[in-house]
Amino acid sequence: MMKRYTEEPRELLAKRWPNTSARNKKLIDYVKPIVADVAKRGDVAIREYTEKFDGVLLEIFKVTPEDVQEAYRNVNKRQVEALQESKKRLEVVESQRLTSSNFTVEINGTKITCTLKPLNTVGCYVPGGKAAYPSSVVMNVTPAKVAGIKKIIVCTPPGKDGKVSPLTLVAADICMVDEVYKIGGIQAIAAMAYGTESVPKMDKIVGPGNKYVTAAKTVVSESVAIDKPAGPSEILVMTDDTANPMLVAVDLISQAEHGTGGISGLVTTSKRVADAVDNLIKKLVPSLERSEIIGGVLAENGFVYTVGSIKEAIDFANKFAPEHIEVMTRRPEEVVEGITSSGLVLLGNYTPVSSTDYCMGVNHVLPTEGYAKVSSGITIFDYMKPVSIVKATKTGLGSIRAKVAIMAQSEGLPNHKKAVEARFKLISTSS
Repeated sequence: MMKRYTEEPRELLAKRWPNTSARNKKLIDYVKPIVADVAKRGDVAIREYTEKFDGVLLEIFKVTPEDVQEAYRNVNKRQVEALQESKKRLEVVESQRLTSSNFTVEINGTKITCTLKPLNTVGCYVPGGKAAYPSSVVMNVTPAKVAGIKKIIVCTPPGKDGKVSPLTLVAADICMVDEVYKIGGIQAIAAMAYGTESVPKMDKIVGPGNKYVTAAKTVVSESVAIDKPAGPSEILVMTDDTANPMLVAVDLISQAEHGTGGISGLVTTSKRVADAVDNLIKKLVPSLERSEIIGGVLAENGFVYTVGSIKEAIDFANKFAPEHIEVMTRRPEEVVEGITSSGLVLLGNYTPVSSTDYCMGVNHVLPTEGYAKVSSGITIFDYMKPVSIVKATKTGLGSIRAKVAIMAQSEGLPNHKKAVEARFKLISTSS
């Protein structure tokens, strides 16, 4: 079912970043006119594209308080508690990240405070339509709330009944989203980028989506800030001969469950593990729920790569730069030192990707297609700007006075020097 390799699979690496732009050109060309149409005609265009792509004609896009109340009636207490726990754990991690990123240093009479300032508005895209992804609401919105964003909206596709999944609406309410709109796909990204009669223009757009959503974000990126590319789910499992083949198999299967475009791969030093995992997947998949989806992903993008050493496995992992990597080796803490390119690194037998997708306390919105070489998952940093605040005393400025003069003279900017010198000629205070 899965492809088998004993030599480095160059055809896989050839599809990873930075080799994605040419492959996406046709898609970008398809998306551009739709984005431009929404930018020009606003709500009218959104209404037409929602009918065309989602099969539903909507007069009003904004979710009402009554819609939210109805949503709560259609979910159960355990679902609400699970969403609350996911939010709480992510808040703990992101709040600590925020605290650790604010600091003050003093250098010879100069006080420098390094802090983070939040953006004003953020639009979060949440996949939907055929399936519900309330966890994406939590992952997108919680860091934004911790960061202190003033206004947060969510756009998510409606179902055929014209409604948003109850769980998605409940998650948005739990996370205190300001507004939710029943808009999906290309038209949602364009609406948040340029604004319409109904949807406010956002400073930044974040959130995972299908290839059309990702392409739309690329198109609007000249007009609005966007997050890292986050497409179909990817998992790479790295093992030696100590790994449990069943755990490897079920983890590869779990991520294939996300559907079209996903990647499930194993790189291992053990032929025994490779054979066992391959055989287990062939045995398990036909009897599983969603077996057609899982089987399709594994047949198209599933692979097992057997290598001669852990070093080879690490080298391949860094070239492949997966969204997630699970390290199931004898000493995973030693292996992780060499891994430089992965959206999320998970160690040992009790840290499956599935757990981090929901409730472990880390974000599941992560870079795909090899962008993990240069990007990371969503955090408060995606919603904030680093700002330095500086105050020097006369002594502090005096300590660098001569150096400023030398640099200004070297760069042919004499008035830079004069601006410093004026402080010592005209100001007597030491404050």
